[in-house]
Amino acid sequence: MTVKNTLSTHNGICGICPSGCCITATYDQTGKIISVRPDENSSYGNICLLGSHSPDIIYSRDRLQYPMKRVGRKGCFEFERISWDEAYDHIAENFLKIKEVYGAKATGIYTGRGSFDFSMNDVFQPRGVIRQSTASSLLFPFGSPNTFGVGSLCYVSFAMIAPHTTFGAMWLDMYSDIEHAEIVVIWGANPATDSPPKNFSRIVEARNRGAKIIVIDPRRTVTATKSNAQWIPIRPGTDGALALGLCHVLIRDELYDKGFVDNWTVGFAPLAAYVQHFTPEYVGEICGISAELITNLAHEMARATGVAQLTYTGLEYSSSGVQAIRATLVLWALAGQFDVPGGLNFSMPNEPFPVNREGNVANPDATNALGQALFPLYTRYREEAHPQALPDAVLKDSPYPFRGLIILGASIITSWPDPDLWRRTLNGLDFLVCIDRNLTADCAYADLVLPATTMYEIETYMSYDSTLKLRRRMIQPIGEARSDLFIQAQIAERLGYGHLFPQTEKELFENALNSSGYSVDELYSNDCIGHPTVEPTQYRKWEKGLLRSDGAPGFETPSGKFEIVSSLLEEYGYEGLPVYTEPEEGPIASPAVAEKYPLVFNSGARVTTDFRSQHHNIPPLVAKHPDPTVTLNSKDARHRQIADGDWVQLTSPRGSVKMRAKVTDDIIQGSVEANMGGGGPLGPKSWQECNINTLTDMEQYDPISGFPIYKSLLCEVEKLAEPPAA
Repeated sequence: MTVKNTLSTHNGICGICPSGCCITATYDQTGKIISVRPDENSSYGNICLLGSHSPDIIYSRDRLQYPMKRVGRKGCFEFERISWDEAYDHIAENFLKIKEVYGAKATGIYTGRGSFDFSMNDVFQPRGVIRQSTASSLLFPFGSPNTFGVGSLCYVSFAMIAPHTTFGAMWLDMYSDIEHAEIVVIWGANPATDSPPKNFSRIVEARNRGAKIIVIDPRRTVTATKSNAQWIPIRPGTDGALALGLCHVLIRDELYDKGFVDNWTVGFAPLAAYVQHFTPEYVGEICGISAELITNLAHEMARATGVAQLTYTGLEYSSSGVQAIRATLVLWALAGQFDVPGGLNFSMPNEPFPVNREGNVANPDATNALGQALFPLYTRYREEAHPQALPDAVLKDSPYPFRGLIILGASIITSWPDPDLWRRTLNGLDFLVCIDRNLTADCAYADLVLPATTMYEIETYMSYDSTLKLRRRMIQPIGEARSDLFIQAQIAERLGYGHLFPQTEKELFENALNSSGYSVDELYSNDCIGHPTVEPTQYRKWEKGLLRSDGAPGFETPSGKFEIVSSLLEEYGYEGLPVYTEPEEGPIASPAVAEKYPLVFNSGARVTTDFRSQHHNIPPLVAKHPDPTVTLNSKDARHRQIADGDWVQLTSPRGSVKMRAKVTDDIIQGSVEANMGGGGPLGPKSWQECNINTLTDMEQYDPISGFPIYKSLLCEVEKLAEPPAA
């Protein structure tokens, strides 16, 4: 007897993260997805480890499936199932009550990495932001200026503030021309663990054609080993000093692009004076690398035919994060590797698909948003409040009381420094709503927990430059889970202004396509609409009027030039030069602290088996990384009688956690790298009890962006006599 094959396949967009990778899903006879692979016929066909485990994530037994209301005390996870109508009514009742007593500004919404569907961002993006924001305008019509977002923890320093204050563009306007580079410099990033790892594939291809790969990082990363890169191990938090030291060599040896400097920059003379003391010998002592290597690297960069740059959060999480990133941008410009074949380049002007955002709601009073006085430049770019100010508002009524919060796709307790402070903060709220796919640490303090869908369960769209692609629903929602977008829209409806946001998929598409010249029927019929255009690449675009909105030569800055000394930073009271600040809690600035805590502490590096605090409850992923680990150099381990796999205690002046030791020579001596993302209620006990941010605090941050310092503090590692109880 022949058994009929009942499996089927459908193409779509991966629903685990917002990157937009095109995939082919295989279904069983009941309609469940059983496997996912890249769509071989799409230029966007790709998949990461998490995407390949989509079925495990979608159908996890821990998925939230129904709205729930707290019945136990705050701090525990005791809930009862309620209906969606009851949930929406409860939200409206409590937020209106808070508004009546304290005013609308006593409420807010915090959006995280779990809320990154780009159609939702289009709808809820604050009106007037410089570029696309992941913050939500949900409570703006309510009267609250307080929208908080994950941009306060990553990306904004690297991709918005640093480049825009230097040359008037942002990372979305740029690209690294790896395909034509003679040298690729990967600085404070590990593309092999990106989701998806597209840049890693490009790096390997570059290596295969003969490009030199250089990795500047405290760790010899997977990217470094798999691309056979030259590894430059650097003390965490000193990247700015290295960039300035390389600038010193270029200027001293007259290797810099003199024509560019003379005609297109402001601030070169102050920079030349400032970097005089950043000699290779001085910088080498700061960074822990040789003076000869610094000199050679500067000469290589100046003489190469194309030097591409890849960087990210490795530079953001230090006391001079924004300025360190600016220093690398200045370095690339001086070395003549700015907007040239193989360099760090501006994209050609390209009209993105004209998604309608005319209905976006503006912040009613951004100047009164929490944290605006602390980080005014951040607010300028994001039209957001800053979470650094939230604990004082809740616990001390300063600068004003804050009482009601919605947390969407985020876990504040596991992502921000000092989890105990955040537990007190969330416990101090009058009303808290958590919207997510699984229980988070924050849910322990929630009055309501609402189940959100993955992006496999929704029907929206994805924009790729000048085209718009339909994101088809690939499965029906699990339980009563709903789209984050329409959960917000229904909250708005109950608060009295639902007409400002699409309430159905049809309304979403009609809103997006309004004035685009395309119809919803065309989108459904063709799956993808738009007018892809490919213009011949031009270089040194500032000479050709391709960077300014008025078409004039130069840069979109107040001076019209590349601002080595940033007028915008000076306007806000910051140093205009890309100055270096020695880590406040480090072996040089804090020798007394270093006596007790002699190792430099790093956390936040990505691994492929989780994403921040997500997926520690997925068995096949946990099997690959069952316990949180701290990586330390073999010499540091031998000195402490620690062997690979031993349980150890990692301690800072603020607290301690237990982790497994990973002993290797692939990390600079005197530094450690600890996993982040633990501290949630799901997964192995070792992960639940290891919130690495116990070792950090809210008092140390980049003064420009407010980003916490996660990568240049101090700690000690000690072997545990007994392993922790299972």
